[in-house]
Amino acid sequence: MKIEWTEPAISDLQHIRDYIEKDSEYYAVRFVSKIIGRIDVLPDFPEMGRIVTEADDKSIRELIYQKYRIMYRVEKERILILAIIHGGRDLSTIQTKPWEII
Repeated sequence: MKIEWTEPAISDLQHIRDYIEKDSEYYAVRFVSKIIGRIDVLPDFPEMGRIVTEADDKSIRELIYQKYRIMYRVEKERILILAIIHGGRDLSTIQTKPWEII
C-alpha cells in the first residue's frame, strides 16, 4: 500500500509551514516533519486513525497531531491524504468537503 497526497493536502501543509515559519523556520520544518512522520506509518496500519464522523464513510479516517486533523481515505491499493485541517475549524462551513475531492 502506498501513500498519495492530493493537491489540497499539499497546499494545507505548505500553508501551515508558511504560517509557523513567520516566527521560526526551525519549528516550521520540525512541525511538518512530525506530521509527515505520523502519515508515514499508515501503510503498516491504515486503519489506525479514527473514522471521520462528518464524512459518514468508514474509509475516511483521520489522525490527530497536536491541533490538526490529518484526513485520509483508505483504498485498496493506496492511502490518499485528503487534507490537514485545524481541529477548531467547523467542517460544516467548508463548501467542498475534503472527502469529496476525489
